[in-house]
Amino acid sequence: MLFPDYRPRRLRKNEAFRALIRETHLSPAQLIYPIFVMPGKNRREQISSMPGVYRLSVDQLAKEGKECLKLGVNSVILFGLPEKKDPMGSGAHLKDGIIQRAIRELKNSVPELLVFTDVCLCEYTSHGHCGIILENQIDNDATLEILARTAVSHAAAGADMVAPSDMMDGRVGEIRAALDEENFDTVPIMSYAVKYASSFYGPFRDAADCAPQEGDRRGYQMDPANSLEALREATLDVEEGADILMVKPAVAYLDIISKLRDEFDLPIAAYHVSGEYAMIKAAGAKGWIDEERVMAETLLSIRRAGAEIILTYFAKDMARLLQG
Repeated sequence: MLFPDYRPRRLRKNEAFRALIRETHLSPAQLIYPIFVMPGKNRREQISSMPGVYRLSVDQLAKEGKECLKLGVNSVILFGLPEKKDPMGSGAHLKDGIIQRAIRELKNSVPELLVFTDVCLCEYTSHGHCGIILENQIDNDATLEILARTAVSHAAAGADMVAPSDMMDGRVGEIRAALDEENFDTVPIMSYAVKYASSFYGPFRDAADCAPQEGDRRGYQMDPANSLEALREATLDVEEGADILMVKPAVAYLDIISKLRDEFDLPIAAYHVSGEYAMIKAAGAKGWIDEERVMAETLLSIRRAGAEIILTYFAKDMARLLQG
């Protein structure tokens, strides 16, 4: 037997040894910070179900962006709360819409910051679904045109990358074609390639005011029981022109992240979603866990599973921890 000739504890006896052989590393540059943008001026509202996360008016974004850059978090993704909603989600692609104004504000005030945008209709439709409803059902192909117009409007406002999250079939190809036709061929697409119909999204729907008014999203988001389907979905997005593949949620789907990392050579992103964040914050507030260490361990597990990029509401907190 190897024991006692090989003793793994020899390389664990102090932090210098542990750091020397550490296999997985986490950097602030690998984190994307989600920001919720709301109408009005000089507004900063804490989201009750997501302690430490705020809805911000456009005039508050420059300060937020500069803080992210100072911490080494070089990327943000924007979610908008529009002034008005309608059944067609027309506010999503307005030239002077909430997200379009937010993009311009950030690119003017913090040009070094990478600004990603969520491309979906749920925040803009009065019914709260991610697509257009025709004859009492989500019309996939009618939705594609609106999504493509939205992505082009984001690129025209200065977005560095667009991220479709709707889970309509064919949307990556439609968006890629529309961007290319409008001479935005250098704008990449980070596809929510594998997005499950998860119960971990609850706090986000409060934050973005986008819960469905009727029914749910199981008709277009993936069944949590399915694994092989994730590979089929990701393959389609690769073929349609995705530049980055995302898995959402992250912690409950580490196996899916690992499968995509083994199968594809594109960068893999994972969204550490609102419910995963809120549970850590709640348990930390109760003193049941060490919030800071659980945060770090959780984000490290997502990296270890194979995600190079993590979207997380902990981005700034984790960056502070990494800076020491």
